[in-house]
Amino acid sequence: MRSHLLNDTTAESYRRSVTEGIERVAAKLATTARPFTGVTVDALAPRIDEIDLDKPLLDTAAVLDELEDVYLRDAIYFHHPRYLAHLNCPVVIPAVLGEAILSAVNSSLDTWDQSAGGTLIERKLIDWTTARIGLGENADGVFTSGGTQSNLQALLLAREEAKTDTAAKLRIFASEVSHFSVKKSAKLLGLGQDSVVSVPVDHDKRMQTVALARELERCRRDGLVPMAVVATAGTTDFGSIDPLPEIAELCEQYGAWLHVDAAYGCGLLASLRYRDRIDGIERADSVTVDYHKSFFQPVSSSAVLVRDSSTLRHATYHAEYLNPRHMVQERIPNQVDKSLQTTRRFDALKLWMTLRVMGADGIGQLFEEVCDLAVEGWKLLAADPRFDVVVEPSLSTLVFRYIPASVTDPAEIDRANLYARKALFASGDAVVAGTKVSGRHYLKFTLLNPETTVEDMSVVLDLIAGHAEQYLGESLERAS
Repeated sequence: MRSHLLNDTTAESYRRSVTEGIERVAAKLATTARPFTGVTVDALAPRIDEIDLDKPLLDTAAVLDELEDVYLRDAIYFHHPRYLAHLNCPVVIPAVLGEAILSAVNSSLDTWDQSAGGTLIERKLIDWTTARIGLGENADGVFTSGGTQSNLQALLLAREEAKTDTAAKLRIFASEVSHFSVKKSAKLLGLGQDSVVSVPVDHDKRMQTVALARELERCRRDGLVPMAVVATAGTTDFGSIDPLPEIAELCEQYGAWLHVDAAYGCGLLASLRYRDRIDGIERADSVTVDYHKSFFQPVSSSAVLVRDSSTLRHATYHAEYLNPRHMVQERIPNQVDKSLQTTRRFDALKLWMTLRVMGADGIGQLFEEVCDLAVEGWKLLAADPRFDVVVEPSLSTLVFRYIPASVTDPAEIDRANLYARKALFASGDAVVAGTKVSGRHYLKFTLLNPETTVEDMSVVLDLIAGHAEQYLGESLERAS
């Protein structure tokens, strides 16, 4: 079995195996006609259940054949222009090359003696990102597994900086359409979900600063502590961007930590045309960025950034076998000193490869394309009497609802939209997401693929309308 270990004696075997795998994937990418096959759980699960993991196939080609049957054939392919559902982006080739390299070398980014140059590359990218944000010379940060972990760590730092021994008094303020990880983080931090104050949003789904000011004043009046305000630069459902400068002013006035969740909107950091949409982000105490959303990186690639590097000490723990205290005096850079994780992949390499091949402007141009596409989609929906579209896009998300001409019952319209989404997914012709607005079911295009066209959106809207009309026709027949 030593022949399967990657080392100097098996380098050629490694080359052959990886090449064979890459060729299989390349063939799938080249011939994928739909984003999904429409396979059901009931159809796929038995094929996987019948595989006996204690009986290996002992042949790479045979395993790849099996993988074709249980995964590659029915995978959801985000590169397809009619995948319009979640915040999953098609990935750029330099990043995929970086993924192949980091997996083979297998550096762990917790300590210098496990990563060497990897540590310095990650630190360079953190510095690059904080400079793009404008956090100042004392800024720092660390790569994470995703936005949820980044938000958790930011709120951990905010809790420790709040300087109170009574956790029950701490309050976090976030808009009513902020990411669920804010409440989840509060629970994990021992604060409870009730510690999160939900702030109303305006018509454009942006936090109302008047309402925020009122809640902050009530917090002060009640003898509570405004631990943090979470402003969102790109909400998951609407792509809305909270008014960052005004929120920063209120945070300064009330002594609250400002965290900006820019997991989605971080792509604007690389944009020449639309960077001003997140003006004010430079005043944050911490920022979440997800490169695996709007920087077109493979999952996972995220980071949490802070204005004051000293606040990262709240995540530090010294273990004698790993990062003893004397290493700090010796100026040995151990990234575990800043991270909630110990063993950690060299995910920064993917972004490094991307920047070195494409440049920041190249990334920014791709994100600008999908933002422009969303504007065209908005015009398409606004002009189509079959649909109600919620807000004009700030980024690349469109939330809309099919409205039949002959049906007025909101519950029946809900069911028609739910059916249309499910039927579209089952067909495999396209994939769209869903959400709720004011308690009603809506559909969602999350546009992160520059290859998607207005024609693609138009075709998918026709498919949605067709499925909804089919449901309503069948419903009418059942009722009669």
